[in-house]
Formats: sequence, C-alpha cells, structure tokens
Amino acid sequence: MTTLLDLKSSVLRQVQRSQSLRSRREPPPTASSPLRISEASVEFFERMNAILQKQENMMRAAQAEPPQEHVDQAFIPDRISRTELDLLYEEAVYTVVNRVGVPSPEHVKSDDELFAYLRKVFDMGEEEHDIILQKVQEARRASFSLRVSVMKAKNLMAKDANYSDPYCMLGILVGQSPRETEEKKERKFSFRKRREKLEKRSSTKEVLPARCIQVTEVKPETLNPVWDEQFVEIDDVHNDLLHLDIDHDDDVSVAEACKKLNEVSGLRGMGYFKQIAKSVRSNGSASSGSEENADDFLGCINIFLNEIPVVGYDTWFKLEPRSSASKVQGECHLILKLFTNQRDTTLSKKDTNVSIHKKLLSQILEYEHTHREPYNWNGQVSAPAWTVLTHHAVQTDLSPLQQAIRWQCYSSHHRTQRVCYSLLLRLLRTIDAEWDPPAVRGDMLSDSFRLYTEHCLCLMKNMRQVFPCTSAAAITRYELMLGIGYMQNMQAFKTVCPLRNELHLDITTAVKKGTAEWYESLIARYRPEDGTLEEQLKKLVQVIDAVCADVQRAQNIYNKLFYAVKVDFFSISYRQLEKQAADDVNVAMERVCGTLEQESSRLTQTMGEIIFELFMSLKILKGFREFLPLDAKMLALTSFHNWFKSSIHKWLQIVHDRSCDRIRIAVEADKQAKHSSSAVEVTACFSQVREIWVQLAWPDSAGAFIFVTRLTDNFCSEAVCYSEMITRKIERNQLGRDHKSFTVQLCIALNNAEHVRVFLGNLPRDLDWQGVERAMEESCGVDGKEQVYKALNGQLFNMDLDLQREAKHLITLLTDKMLPELRRYIQHISLSPDSINNDDAVSPLMKYLQDTMVILTENLVKENLSVLQSMWELLLRMILDAVTENRGVQVEFYNRFQYTVETLLHFFQAKGEGLSMEDMKSGDYKVLDEELRLNKCSSFELIEQYYLEKISHQKTLKHTRYGRISVKCYYDAPEQRLTVEILHAADIIALDANLSDPFVIVELCPHHLFPMAKSQRTQVKLKTLHPVFDELFYHVSPEQYRHRFACLTFIVMDYDWLSTNDFAGEAIAPLSDFCWPGRPNASPAGKSVQPVILHLSRSKPSKPIMRMLDARIGDREAQEFVRRLKEIEKSMEEE
Repeated sequence: MTTLLDLKSSVLRQVQRSQSLRSRREPPPTASSPLRISEASVEFFERMNAILQKQENMMRAAQAEPPQEHVDQAFIPDRISRTELDLLYEEAVYTVVNRVGVPSPEHVKSDDELFAYLRKVFDMGEEEHDIILQKVQEARRASFSLRVSVMKAKNLMAKDANYSDPYCMLGILVGQSPRETEEKKERKFSFRKRREKLEKRSSTKEVLPARCIQVTEVKPETLNPVWDEQFVEIDDVHNDLLHLDIDHDDDVSVAEACKKLNEVSGLRGMGYFKQIAKSVRSNGSASSGSEENADDFLGCINIFLNEIPVVGYDTWFKLEPRSSASKVQGECHLILKLFTNQRDTTLSKKDTNVSIHKKLLSQILEYEHTHREPYNWNGQVSAPAWTVLTHHAVQTDLSPLQQAIRWQCYSSHHRTQRVCYSLLLRLLRTIDAEWDPPAVRGDMLSDSFRLYTEHCLCLMKNMRQVFPCTSAAAITRYELMLGIGYMQNMQAFKTVCPLRNELHLDITTAVKKGTAEWYESLIARYRPEDGTLEEQLKKLVQVIDAVCADVQRAQNIYNKLFYAVKVDFFSISYRQLEKQAADDVNVAMERVCGTLEQESSRLTQTMGEIIFELFMSLKILKGFREFLPLDAKMLALTSFHNWFKSSIHKWLQIVHDRSCDRIRIAVEADKQAKHSSSAVEVTACFSQVREIWVQLAWPDSAGAFIFVTRLTDNFCSEAVCYSEMITRKIERNQLGRDHKSFTVQLCIALNNAEHVRVFLGNLPRDLDWQGVERAMEESCGVDGKEQVYKALNGQLFNMDLDLQREAKHLITLLTDKMLPELRRYIQHISLSPDSINNDDAVSPLMKYLQDTMVILTENLVKENLSVLQSMWELLLRMILDAVTENRGVQVEFYNRFQYTVETLLHFFQAKGEGLSMEDMKSGDYKVLDEELRLNKCSSFELIEQYYLEKISHQKTLKHTRYGRISVKCYYDAPEQRLTVEILHAADIIALDANLSDPFVIVELCPHHLFPMAKSQRTQVKLKTLHPVFDELFYHVSPEQYRHRFACLTFIVMDYDWLSTNDFAGEAIAPLSDFCWPGRPNASPAGKSVQPVILHLSRSKPSKPIMRMLDARIGDREAQEFVRRLKEIEKSMEEE
C-alpha cells in the first residue's frame, strides 16, 4: 500500500509541476517513411479493433462443419459366423412357414415376399435358401398352445336378489370346420348339448378330454366379477373353437365337482360332470324340468382359433345366449395368446428363445439401419421385418419380454451405429410402464443398463467432439441422450442395478474428467511452451480464446441440457478451465516480467499487442463468473490484472506513439470540409483508445488512477500536437494564397481544434474520473480525492490553455493577413476631409469586413467566435493608434472615429448572433472610448476631469504610508466665506534623515474656476513627522462650489532652504462636502463639527490627460497645468 501511495504521489507531483503540455510533449518521430508508418498505424488500430470485438465474435470463430461423432470401438461386437447365420436363417424360415393367426394390415402375407426379404438380410443365395426351406418343410410342424386369461366380467344378469355368484367354465370344441359352422350358425354351443356330437365319435379317444375343461373360481354376490386367471388350451389351431360359459352357482359344490373332472379322462368323466351338474343345479328336485330352469346360465362366448390375430386378443367380448329363448347380458374381458410349445429347429434345441430372438432382431437391425440416415433413424423397420419379428415373438411366447429384448438390441446396436435417442428413451419409458419383475429376469437388463450407462458417460466425457454445438442436430441428440437421467428413476433400473443409485455423481465425474482432458488436448494442439516468448504468448492467447468459446457454449447451450440430470455443467466446467488457464497464464506472465526486466523494461509493439490481447481474453473469461450460482471471490482469476500492471503501463506508451503517427498522417492527408478529415480521424483515434481503456475495465479503481492519469496526459499532448501540426501546415502553405482561400483554410483549422477540444471535454465522463476519485477517497481519504481532482483537471486545463494559444496563433495569422487592408481603410477614415460624411468614410472598411464575415460565417463553427473577438480587438488597437498619433486636432476627427467604433459595435454584434456587447465593451474599448471622449474635451474640461479623478481616488484611500492630515472646514453662507482650519498631521514620510520640515499649501482648484483665490500656506514645523499647525485660513468664494470638480487641495511639502522644497503628499476634499446647503458644515454651527481625517497620497498624474494637455502647445492654461504636474512628478522621482 505504501509503494502504491508513493507512486501516486510521484505522479501527482509530476503533473502539478507541469504548467503546459508543450514542454512535456515528446518531439514527434521523424517521418522518414510516411507510407510505412501510415500502414503500420492503420494495421495497429485495426488489430486493436479486432481484439475489442473478440467477445462478440467468440461464437462465430469456428464455423467449420461439425466433426463426425465419436464411436467407442470397445463396444463394436464381433460379426456372427456364416454357420450361425445359417442356423438363424433356418429359425426365421421356420417362423414364416408356421405362421398362425389373422395378420394385421401392416403385416406381409406373402411367403415369397418374406423369403425375399430374409435372403437380403442374411445375404442368402437362392440355392442355400431352397435347401433350408426344404429342411424346414420336412421338419415337424410347430405345436401351438392357447393361453386364455379370464380377467373379469361386467353387467351380468342377476339370478338371485340383485346379484349372482358367477364362475366361468371353458374348453375347446374340437374340429369345428368352417362348413359345419355355416350349417349350424343358428345353433348355440353348450357343454350340456354335446351328446349328439360325442356319439358320432368313432372311438372314445376322440371324445373331448376332461383335462381341456377349465373352471374359474366362483365370485359370490357380484355382477362385475374379477377373476384374473390363466388357462392353457389347444387342439387344432386351425379348426377348433374356444367355448366359454358363465354360470350362476348356488353352491360352491358345483364348481368343486366340475374341477374334479380334471382328474378323470374319457367319456365317463364327461358324463360324470353332467350328472353332478344336473343334480346340484336341480336343487334336489326329481323332476327334470326344462333345461333353462335347470341351470343358472349367464351367457357364453365362442371364438374360433383361426380368427385370433397374430398378436392375440386383449378385449371385451359380448356374452351370447344358448338359444333365442335365453336372456343374457354383460361382457367378459379375455386375453388370448397363441404360442408354440414345440419347435423343430436346430437353434431352438440348443439355445433359449430369448437369445434366438435377440440375434434375429440384431441381424435385422443391422440390415435395416444400413438403409437409413444415421442418428435420425427412429427404429421403425420395414413391413417384412416387422412381420417376421412379430411372428417369432408370438410363437416363442416372448411378448412380455419383447420390450426388454428390443431395448437390449437397440441400445447395443446404438453403440456401433447411432439411432435416434428418442427411440431409446421411448423404449426405457415402455419398460418402466410395463415393468413386471416376475416376468423379466434382472440379468436380462442389468448388463444392457450398465453398458448403455458407461457408453453415455463416455460420450459425455468427449461431448465437445461427439456433440459439437455448431450442429443443431448434434445438440438435439445430446439433449435426448441426457435422458439417461430418466433411468435413475426407473423402477426397473433400481431393481436390477441397486448399487448405481447416484447417477448424477457419475455424470459430474465424467464432465470434470472430460473438461480436464479437453484442456490438455488444447495445450497439446497449440504447444504454448514452444518457440520464442512472443510465440508462446500468442499460442496462449489462442488457448484462452478457445477456453472462452467453450465456456460460452457451456453457458448458452450445454448447461440447459444438463438440467434434466440435475448437474450444473457450467459451474463444473468453468471452475475447471478457469483454474487450469489461470495457472498457465500466471507462469507465462512471470516469464514476461523477468524478460522485460532483463531488457531494460523495453516492450516491443508486437509483444504489447499480444499482452493486451491476452489480458482482454482473460477479462472475457473472468466475466463468466457472474453466471456462477455461488460466491466466486476465491477463483484463480480474481486478481489476474496484477500480473499485467507493469506491462499495461508500457503498452499505453505504445498506443500513444501509434496515435501520434496516426494523427500526423491524418494531417498530411487532410481533406477539407467544415471539419477536415484529420479532425474526424483524430477523434476516431481517441475514441478507439478510450474504448481500449473501457474494455480493459481495470478492476482496481484506486490502482487505475495511474493509468487514467497517463491516458489523460496522452490525450492532451496528442491534441496539442495535432493543433501544432495543422498550424505549421498552414504556415507552410500560406504563401501565394488569396485572402478567401487562406481564410477558409484557417477557419477549418480552428474548427478542427475546437472539435478535438470538445471531444476531450468528455474525458471526465469517458474515463470515469468520479469513480477514480471515490476509490482514492476510500483508500487515501479526502486528501487523495482532492489530489486526483487537481491532477486530472490540471491536465485538462493546461491542454485547454495550449489549444487556446494555438487558436490565437492561427487567428493571428488571419489578422496579420488582413492587417495591410485594415490599415489602409483606417488611414482612409483618418485622412478623409471634414466635407465627407461619416458613412462614406467608413464604407470601404465595412465592405471589406462584410466580405470577410461572409467567409467566416460559411466556414466557421459557432463556437469559434474568438476569431471575431480578435478582429474586434485588432480594429480597436488600430483606431486607438490612429487617435493617439493625431492628438490636438479638430474635434470632428474624433467624432468620426467615435462613429466608426459605434458602427463596428453593431456590425460585430450581428443582431445577437455575434459578439456580446459586454465582451466588446471591455479592455481596449474602454481605453479608446476614454481617449475619444477626452480628446473631444476642452483644456478646462480635461483639468476638471483630472480633479474628478483625484476626488474619486481620495475616497478610496483608507490607510497609506504617506501619513494623514486633520482639518476642519465650515462655510458661512451669509458671509460667503469658507473657513479652513488645519489642525495637525501625522506619520508624514521622512524626507531628511528620518525627519522632515513640513508645511501645508491650501488651494481652491481648479484655478480657472477660482481665478481670484490665491494659495495659502502654514508655518514650517521643523524636524517632525507629526506637526501641529492649528492655523485658520479664510476663503471667500461665490457659487463655484456647486461644481462636482470644485475642491480644496492640501499639499504637504518638506521645506529645504538649500534647494527646492520636496513634495511629501497631498489630499483633496470636494467643496460639496462642506458648502452644499443642508450640510452641517454649511451653517453657523459648523464650527462645532468634528474634524476630517484626510489620508495623504503621492499618486502620479493621469497619463492620458497629461498627454492630451501636453499636446495642446498653444494653450497657455494647459501648458501651465502640465508644468505644475511635471514638477510634482519630478520631485517624486528624485526622492
């Protein structure tokens, strides 16, 4: 802190000692090669402008095509062998040959079309296909089963009071061919009416097996039972029919009796079932009655197996009556699935159905994806592929596992050939929605979840290469990939991967590691440790710029994507990169400081530019800290500006030198308008340097004082340098120019200087002087603030003085150019005879001035009225000289010049558009006006004016070193007598060896007003400086005392008996103080008034009046008056 204050004090002392920028400005460099300097300066400021715009162009720096996404080679599986492909092809052909069920519209019905597709998928030749097809056709056909899930019923008919006790009995009716069905379409099937059919069987083996009859539980007292029970039934999948009865059971024994039939086989069992059912339902009645009254039938359902869709049924079926006399109502929800229970293929005998289906799906995916655009494929396969996969999943009874298998295959396939991430996310959501732990084994998903998670983490680590932000499609894919966060909340994921419950921590680790590796790759690419120091810094700038661009992308793009996984990507990556970048730059700047010290603190322009660019890049990087959610005071770049303090100070000198070059070239290549191109170029240069400082944004306001002082000094010296350059250029080019062109050039030069001066008037605002003052006040108190104010404003004040001086010099060039013409016109006025009127005498001068004013008005900005002021002052001096040279002439001479001055006053005022009357009627105008006024006076009037001035001067005296005199004056009006009583004097100056011999001379003045009054004198008082006179004098006077200039003079003299008496001082008292009616002194009682103290003075006579009177040689009164004054003046000079 002490060192900083010492440095500030040193700067302040240097600024305060400098009275003008002229003496401080360095001599401009020699322009040995103007073209080269011009090009260098232009290129310098262009580079600076590019640096200042770096942040705006950060995201546009790299617009190249996005790179190919990364493919993790570790996940590329081995290709399947030809033998395995043949076995898999056999499985696919077997599936096609053994298709059952009604195909949906999107399925392919033609076997040939399906075989043609499979041949392409497996790259199978026609001969090989025929061999495998023949093998499949010779194999045993697939044996099918039907899974029936009786879910629930609703809106059943009530058999008891408002309710029933429903149960279901279902079984397969064998051999119902389509022809038989048509013949018996009016007949309703029932387990009770099958005797006729059974008797037609040729043997007991064809009778309906008792094990094919299934019975649900009885749900008591409900019309909307829920069973949710599964049964497996099958016989002939092409001709059999599924029959289901829903009955009301009054006693549980009926259902129990029916269930016992499952333990009996053959026709006997069936008859036993009917006997029990009839016996129980007849409720013990011997009478057979009607069948409708004998049971409590609620409805039935008949479904032909060959009408079941491939994917099965999952729907509500309306209950049907047995006959037209039956009354039923309600619906029953059934789920029907067909599947094979035996397959005669080589692969099915040695591998599981799940494994086979996964291989088949993977093979089809690989083929389908080759004909799709990467990343945009949503996983939808062609109709033949979907037909084969659907039939195989149905036949192998994999429907509950199909989504899990699809996830396994698609996620594995994605690791080698990218699919749309929305597909994978959709599969995850489907697995989560259909999750059934008993149906899906954990090991089926755990590996796929683990591999996919590791794959995604690997992509996250390399996200900058895999998902470049320059590709909108890549960013969209990345956003979808981050759906991995959905896995953490899936019940399936929690079940099969119980130890991986904090996925966001794994993502955070991947981001950190990926960011660090990316930075290291930057260092490896640019190699900032190689080459010269300048090359090292330049490479480091490229590194920091790349980091800034990456942080920008993190903040604008990537960070939003990580919200879904609850990871603050920006904070993680920024803190990582900021620390690594700060460490590298700190080390580099230590090398720079050491090198500069070794080279006597010399900083080259190239090095300065690189350091400045590096500073700006770090400033941009540091600026991103505002987006951090927490306090960022302890970041590595918090005080990075301290690394650049000495370098930036030297850098500002380079900026100053280049600015001077730019200004000099602008002056040489000037193009004139009301403001020439050089003025615009200079202010543009200043604006750019100012912008450099603004962009630096030095964070230490107190420390910024040194730089602000330096910048202000540079601006001011450059402005004065510019003003001097344009002045010298005009001086060189003035020869041979006519009055108009020269005047125009001078106007433009003045406008240029004013334009620059006005621009620099905004420096306090542009450089934030108030902020520096506040910072200095906080660190150094009020004195520090005051020092800053004085130092900075002192620089601006000195600059303003120098610019004014240059402007006056330019104006002097103009007035000097005008001087011969003006002198001729003034002489014309002076020599014009009295017979010529004043307008004609003044007209040539006014015509010349009017022409000049037109030129000035057209080319001069309003702020440069100082040109008019200078012309006005020049004319005043010229007229004053003419009047002074012609003293003692006729009054008409002075009247003419008085008229000239009044005409010029109105001309330069220009009806309020020009100079103000207040400004014009000052200085030389007052002298000239007084000169003209006095020259028009007579000698007596001049003498009277002299005494008026003396009276006025006497009234201003308070205490003087010449002493004072005490007098008492009173006037006796009836007697017309003035009595003057001189009492004493005090503190008279010593004119003889510390003493004097004073006496007082009393006179009535002026003499021409009192021609009869004689001067009187007191006695001489020897050797004293405090004489006491106490003497009376009587003056009788008429009405002359009424004049303002009538006075009494008291002249104190020192008596000298060897030579003339010496003048010691004088005092004057106007007669109006004593003789005016109504004054206390002008009455008989005036004798009692208090004495008056008059201070003595030794002022020299009025020079103008003396000169005018002295010039009137033929006037005796004037010459006599001047003689007396000269004697007094001579006496004072001798003393």
